[in-house]
Amino acid sequence: MDQDKQTSGNKTQTLTVDVDKIGDFIFYQPEKSFLGDWDINLAKDSHDAHNLLQAVKQLQTSSRPVAFPTETVYGLGADATRSDAVAGIYAAKQRPADNPLIVHIGSLGQLRRLLAPTAGAQDGSSDAGTQGDIPAIYDPLISRFWPGPLTILLPLPIPCPLAPAVTGSLSTFGVRMPSSRLALALIHLAGRPLAAPSANASTKPSPTTAAHVLHDLAGRIDLIIDGGPCFVGIESTVVDGLTCPPAILRPGGVSIDMIRQCPGWEHVAIGYSNSQSAEMSAPRAPGMKYKHYSPKARVILVHGRLSFGFLAKYRPARGKIGLASTLTWRVEDLEIPQQTIVQDHNAPRNPGTNDFLRRFAVKTLAADVPNDRSGDDPPTNGEIDQHAKSIKFSLVNLGKEAASIARNLFSALRELDLDGVDVIFVEAINESDGDAAAAVMNRLRKAAESEIKT
Repeated sequence: MDQDKQTSGNKTQTLTVDVDKIGDFIFYQPEKSFLGDWDINLAKDSHDAHNLLQAVKQLQTSSRPVAFPTETVYGLGADATRSDAVAGIYAAKQRPADNPLIVHIGSLGQLRRLLAPTAGAQDGSSDAGTQGDIPAIYDPLISRFWPGPLTILLPLPIPCPLAPAVTGSLSTFGVRMPSSRLALALIHLAGRPLAAPSANASTKPSPTTAAHVLHDLAGRIDLIIDGGPCFVGIESTVVDGLTCPPAILRPGGVSIDMIRQCPGWEHVAIGYSNSQSAEMSAPRAPGMKYKHYSPKARVILVHGRLSFGFLAKYRPARGKIGLASTLTWRVEDLEIPQQTIVQDHNAPRNPGTNDFLRRFAVKTLAADVPNDRSGDDPPTNGEIDQHAKSIKFSLVNLGKEAASIARNLFSALRELDLDGVDVIFVEAINESDGDAAAAVMNRLRKAAESEIKT
């Protein structure tokens, strides 16, 4: 059955593309990988290839960006060499103009041509001639982590084929090669490097499914490529090898420990803060200055155990609590008082998520429950309903491993928002626990209004 859909009430179209059905990837000598020269032999009469080519045409001819999946999150892509196309990204996201964009490339050859454009092809296209050099400090990172969730900072070439808005007035730009074959195919067929931040409304949780993109950007963009959920779930790590020592500007899908195993990066510095800093001048990389990753509900990061007393203390005067558990939080550990009514309703999670959102209502006796009854009869249900204080909460389990927590984090924040909670408590994890732990805690601290210990 055709899964393509035209969204009712707006002009945003979602096109399904299965990368395994678009055709064959062809790799040439010597690398025989995406780092070297490669091509695509598109399958004739393939509906998926047709959908992909529709997105390619939009990128080449329109100033409206296209949303597409990468291994990290969904990106909002536009031709990085055209100012009108890049302006479409900022308009759709309502993104601050000084927040730079990451450029996505499909091969090292395309990057080298971007760094040294010829006079006749100053756009990073596949027909540019001269090739530029990539600083040698990045060689071990590229060989190990590309294609993948790692962004490197490079000096702007002169003349610069990139649209000025891509760099946010900086003398450097961030670039990466995604490992998603669908993203690589899109970039390759478009024949242009793509500027692509996350495809969400600015400050909101990053999207890991096409449904998340549609929720935020319906009516603001024309086209979304639905390639399924992203398997990393958090954005790329951003590194700066142009400083001494080199620095990590944003934690992400490649861990600090993994980077420190590479020659020249053993003493890499931490160049980011876990909080927003609106006073910062021009940020050196995305995610460094402004509020990020925040749902509508308030987010509070919690270190420690979950208890009924904690819920009772911090519950909103009216409304519902959201809980995002990781290692230890379980409803069974709440130590709920005896005279309560607990309702547990399993409900399917929203599209693109993997588990169940569990909803609860806990009613506890207030101090003014009548005590003039004869005998030792307990209060009736009617008396409890009349005098009880209600605590409603929804629980989403993110998993116990850092990688699964990273993969589920943004989906969980969005799902709890859609469930109508007023505050979300997230169980903190140890930042040294797993490759993605530092990136998870960085995102949570940027989303959180406060951080508390129980």
